[in-house]
Amino acid sequence: MSFTRSVENYLKAIYHLSDHGVSKVSTNAIARRLKTKASSVTDMIKKLSDKKLVVYKKYQGVHLTDSGKEVAVRIIRKHRLWEVFLVEKLNFAWDEVHDIAEQLEHIESEKLVDRLDEFLEFPSHDPHGDPIPDKWGEFKPSKKVVLSDVDAGAICFCVGVIDSSAKFLRYLDKNGIALGTQLKVVSREEFDKSMTIKTKGNTMTISKLTADNLYVIIN
Repeated sequence: MSFTRSVENYLKAIYHLSDHGVSKVSTNAIARRLKTKASSVTDMIKKLSDKKLVVYKKYQGVHLTDSGKEVAVRIIRKHRLWEVFLVEKLNFAWDEVHDIAEQLEHIESEKLVDRLDEFLEFPSHDPHGDPIPDKWGEFKPSKKVVLSDVDAGAICFCVGVIDSSAKFLRYLDKNGIALGTQLKVVSREEFDKSMTIKTKGNTMTISKLTADNLYVIIN
């Protein structure tokens, strides 16, 4: 079954906000995510409920049905595959691809998506380190943690970001941090939770906000 772009955007937003579709999400949170009015969200949620894509109870929030999750994961799969294609084959920077992939993710052809996956040799993660679900909607398990949870003295590798905004990605580029970068946590400040980290070419102090937005795997 095909859906409008608006419906797909709502389902994807609810999925991301609800910890992979598990917990309930408020209409205000959805409105902030999609930059629209709460009243507009309520109207759309009622339509999604009628289509059996979400379960909604007034004042209790909304969560996806199994059918809603299936659609959301399918959109996420397409989005992340297109990001890989744009970076690896068309030489876009990782801070340039999100908005373009937002447009491409709404192409309906599953055959095209499967061919794209095969052409890219079945990547497991997108350029920001986010896992790409396979054609059955399954995600590979990951042992990643946020950098802010890593103890002083530990060595780890950057495997993803939570904030994929162009502003944050340019900040990481400026400081020589990318996927695969080895990081050593030199020290942590008790006062503001900032961290001093060392890469192969640089030693720097980063804020807790930065550390909270970096996924790593400990070596």
